[in-house]
Amino acid sequence: MNMNLRNCKWMLALALLFLSMLPFGASAQMFTDVIVWKTSLQDSDTPEKTLVFTATIKPGWHLYDQNLPDDGPTSLEFLFDKIVGAKLVGKAQANKAPINKYDKQFEMDLRWFESSVTFRQKIQVTDPAKFSIKGGVRFMACNDENCLPPETTDFSFDASMIKSKAAAPATEGEAPLDVADQDTAASTTTADSLSQTAAVGALSSNADLWTPVVSELRAYGDSTLQQAESAPWKIFIYGFLYGFVALLTPCVWPMIPMTVSFFLKRNKDKKKAVRDAVTYGASIIVIYVVLGLLITGIFGVNSLNSLATNAVFNIIFFLLLVVFAISFFGAFELVLPASWTNKLDSKADSTTGLLSIFFMAFTLALVSFSCTGPIIGTLLVQAATAGSKLAPAMGMLGFATSLALPFTLFAIFPSWLQGMPKSGGWLNMVKVVLGFLELALALKFLSVADLAYGWHILDRETFLSLWIVIFALLGCYLLGWIRFSHDSEWPHLTVPRFMMATVSLAFAVYMVPGLWGAPLKAVSAFAPPLHTQDFNLYSGEVHAHFTDYEAGMAFARQENKPVLVDFSGHGCVNCRKMENAVWIDPTVKSMLEKDYVLITLMVDEKKPLAEPLKIVFDGKEKTLRTVGDKWSYLQSSKFGANAQPFYVALDHEGKPLGASYSYNEDVPLYIDFLKGGLNEFKKRKNK
Repeated sequence: MNMNLRNCKWMLALALLFLSMLPFGASAQMFTDVIVWKTSLQDSDTPEKTLVFTATIKPGWHLYDQNLPDDGPTSLEFLFDKIVGAKLVGKAQANKAPINKYDKQFEMDLRWFESSVTFRQKIQVTDPAKFSIKGGVRFMACNDENCLPPETTDFSFDASMIKSKAAAPATEGEAPLDVADQDTAASTTTADSLSQTAAVGALSSNADLWTPVVSELRAYGDSTLQQAESAPWKIFIYGFLYGFVALLTPCVWPMIPMTVSFFLKRNKDKKKAVRDAVTYGASIIVIYVVLGLLITGIFGVNSLNSLATNAVFNIIFFLLLVVFAISFFGAFELVLPASWTNKLDSKADSTTGLLSIFFMAFTLALVSFSCTGPIIGTLLVQAATAGSKLAPAMGMLGFATSLALPFTLFAIFPSWLQGMPKSGGWLNMVKVVLGFLELALALKFLSVADLAYGWHILDRETFLSLWIVIFALLGCYLLGWIRFSHDSEWPHLTVPRFMMATVSLAFAVYMVPGLWGAPLKAVSAFAPPLHTQDFNLYSGEVHAHFTDYEAGMAFARQENKPVLVDFSGHGCVNCRKMENAVWIDPTVKSMLEKDYVLITLMVDEKKPLAEPLKIVFDGKEKTLRTVGDKWSYLQSSKFGANAQPFYVALDHEGKPLGASYSYNEDVPLYIDFLKGGLNEFKKRKNK
């Protein structure tokens, strides 16, 4: 019975570790104020002035530079719609060099800015009395999970900003600079801004199709419209799971009964013993949370986020995880200098009261480092990718809470100690299994570096081959066919170990078809992209029926079918992932092609509108210049979201048939989403 209990506990821990390795999901929420622009005019006593554009960039995001390749993201562009009494001198120049590196999302070398950047555009004033410049800054922002649609922030400068009346001579017959169509642009910027209702009338012949439906989506419980940042709390849960795994290592598990017994024997008064144990647990939490805060303070959230996506950092972390895995296999022990432990131990003996208990907790943190170090390192890298300044501290809070709970609970309920599984060979088995998992996870970080530098040493089939071997060896180890030097003799094969071996071997077999191009949705978040595979027998694409909203809605009414609107983008990586991992599923493909009218709207489409349109939305004035701007405005104004991909099923009046759907490669969930829209459409049709 005790053996089964032991095996069940570490089996549960390993299952939780698998869950904790899953990547954080992205939702199509409404991101606001990611890039904030401020403009000013730098005056001088000469005709030459400087227009100053300063962008403040939200942590975790970046702003793309000017003049990027056409097949990449939308380049930063300064649009001058109206120039009167002045002329441009050269191009806008940044105050610092951009970050220039290979972008694994767009698979090309790109340039971008982080934190903040200032651009200066020199001008010459030719007529101070009539001086007027109007236009907009068109830009695109991305983080590691989302790319927002291209946006334009309008700007204007006028004669009131100039004190000096110095003027440069106007060139006879000089044409306006950097203005493609002066008459059209001037009429746009001088006209009054349109309200949302008037804007819809100007953009569409059927204004009802643009009626906002945010309240209807929320009535369906639409989670994609939530603006609250949930990542820190997710990381807390992940940290808690990592802490639970750390408990079941040989460095921590034996310490629980020893420490609790010490408190109970040290104090005859049970209340005081409980108090000391609670203090001990609180000290563990404080130590690890301070560690998380120190990491954030030293590096900063921007640096952490950059490190997590930096190729060199990923190579270093790959090597660290390999070293940790070899250590878990028993080749050597990773220990901190003995002098550190001895000094803290003597401090704990020489001091009394709360300080003594704190030093005891610090000693535990050092002594258990050989087991907890690799787990903490993995957790901190997960936290670094979240783009939140609280992430490392929240991760450490979850980890420490899980680690401290047993010490406190066993002190409050000492009778539980009798049912606690004894230390033994099963603890070393936990370490070895963790070693296999660390080795598998290490390949993910090497894959990031491989994609960044374009080495092609770890393409998809190579990655999958290594994972197949690793999980096959793990299954063999659990069956007892492989033994390491520190392993105890196993008299027989237990049922839990047999079940875990079956899962590991089955997982290895599941990945085998991936060598010939099968999607393998369960590992798509870890494996390199499908396009890196040299030999691929799998194909199947879904193409939109329409790329125009009104035309698609009219056709759906004629065919008496519901509509699926897909807000996408040419540079949307997660959109391509959904198309390659979800839409190619036979059931999904059939429903999209036969049951729905699929309308794909590209929010970064650069085709210009017949005439730019100035509108007021959400209290801000903006100009719609391209078809992409139009679809982006439709998504924001009608559905209250601005991240892609964003899917919503509609009836013929533009009313939602259920909650929206964002990036999630869960095929059964997507099928349920499509079926829900079809069922609701049939109900409304039969009324």
